[in-house]
This record gives sequence, structure tokens and C-alpha cells, in this order.
Amino acid sequence: MLASKSAARRAVLDGAGVPYEALVAGVDEDAVKASLLAEGAGPRDIADALAELKAIRVSRGRPEFVIGSDQTLDLDGELYDKAESLEAARDRLKLLRGKTHKLHSAVVVAKEGAPIWREVMTASLTMRDFSDAFLEDYLASEGEHALGSVGCYRLEGPGAQLFSKIEGDYFAILGLPLMGLLDLLRRHGELAA
Repeated sequence: MLASKSAARRAVLDGAGVPYEALVAGVDEDAVKASLLAEGAGPRDIADALAELKAIRVSRGRPEFVIGSDQTLDLDGELYDKAESLEAARDRLKLLRGKTHKLHSAVVVAKEGAPIWREVMTASLTMRDFSDAFLEDYLASEGEHALGSVGCYRLEGPGAQLFSKIEGDYFAILGLPLMGLLDLLRRHGELAA
């Protein structure tokens, strides 16, 4: 069971050949983020907490494994959410241009309302100092797809051209750390060993 509506996370599991059913967790992420930020939590801990909350919420009363995942963008310790418009995406990309930001990706597996496994991975991504003309072409070609991720890019698509350096796990950058999850599922007989 995948506690997510994310097309990117579904694509990762589909590509890896993991059978699953997707259910939306119904978590008010904005309220949870606001509460955690007020308590002094950083972007990494917020990704972990949201992944756990999603997994727990969907797993209540369910004997199967439920995968919850979340990702946060961290620029100099500040948390950024998804852009809500192409204008906001343009501003976000201008802010990230020429800088290194972090993506914190968390995955939590829960069963019957309790977390049983977790992994949080952090990737560092450096955007090149691209031109305004490149930015406009990029946004024109990506359109609404730019609003689907916190960084306004799809690394598995044209967004790869935004970067000069990437350090970290590819699947974590896509929003679902995968290798440890696959190992867990194999160890518990959910996937062939």
C-alpha cells in the first residue's frame, strides 16, 4: 500500500516492478508543517514526520505494509513548499540558480498503525547559473509539470539541464528512497528474494 498521490513515487515503484495500491493519506501537510516549524523542527525532520504520519494514518487497521514518503527542499536551513503558479516557479528557480540546495527524502513503512522501518536520505543539488532565456524556455516546455515538485524540476526530465552538480541517491531525489525499501520488502517476503 502506498500512502501517496504522487505521480513520481508511483512511477518509481512501477519502474521497480513493485506491486502496490495507492491511497491518499488525507494529511493536512500545511498544518503539520506549521506546527513542526513552530516547535523548531528543521526540513529533514519535517520530511520524516510527514512520511511517518502518512504511513500511520493509512495503515490503521491494515495488516499489509503501508509506505509513507515525503520530501522537503532545504535552502540554507529554510523549508520551501511547492510553487503554486508558474510565476512562483520562476521566482523559485531564480532563487535556486547558482546555489546548492538539499532535498530530504523520507520513507516510513507502517503496519497496523505503527511504524516498523524508516530511512531518510539527503541529496545536495547545485544549479548552474543558467540564463533568463533558458529559464523561460524551460518553463514554457515544462508548464504545469514545474509545479509538481518542491524544486520546480523533474530530474528525470528536462529539469536535469538545470544542474551543474548532483550528489545523492537518484531515487531519493525523485522523492522515494528505494534500495532500503526494496530490501525490507524482500526480507519480509513481499518481493521475491
